Amino acid sequence: MKLVIQGKNIEITDAIREYVNQKIEKAVSHFQNLITEVDVHLSVVRNPRVNSRQIAEVTMYLNGAVVRAEEGSENLYASIDLVADKISRQLRKYKEKRSAKHTPTKMAEALSDQPVVTDLLQDRTPELPAQVVRTKYFAMPPMSVQEALEHLELVDHDFYVFRNAETGEINVVYERNHGGYGVIQPRNGNGHTNAKNGKMAHAPTEVPSTPG
Repeated sequence: MKLVIQGKNIEITDAIREYVNQKIEKAVSHFQNLITEVDVHLSVVRNPRVNSRQIAEVTMYLNGAVVRAEEGSENLYASIDLVADKISRQLRKYKEKRSAKHTPTKMAEALSDQPVVTDLLQDRTPELPAQVVRTKYFAMPPMSVQEALEHLELVDHDFYVFRNAETGEINVVYERNHGGYGVIQPRNGNGHTNAKNGKMAHAPTEVPSTPG
């Protein structure tokens, strides 16, 4: 298992490196056969108004999946403890899903077919950050929407980008602010979705005008 530790606005001392190694090894002790690489990113937010200034982020690359967790506090070592506990829970969840013979029914029931949202921006003007502050690369094997939802639970984000196995296109599954999930699908030049059924999945019966 490869372990990479990086820092932003902080020096990765031998003491910090040893502490991270100790906590990560303990968190993954029962799952090392599943993990190929672990990336640990430690950072300090230089803003006195932010309470959780010491941030620890862990990304684990498994065979066919990515497990991610992030925690922040006023103490870096406390943040490392918190993120190690969270990543351990995420790994247990992943292993349980792998060993399950059938996909949980509740996941299948979470989605229902609804029309595709036609205008995600409405009258808002899209704004991009002044600069790209970080770039990540992930393998993107084709998967179903249901499988994408399962991966969403593992990455500690409110969205997950994936390649739809049915259409071969890039889709985004996301958590809605008021509950349930949504799927963003591309349209072709004729204004029609490229998906075979031309549908968008949402848990609620009301389709939102914006994601969430």
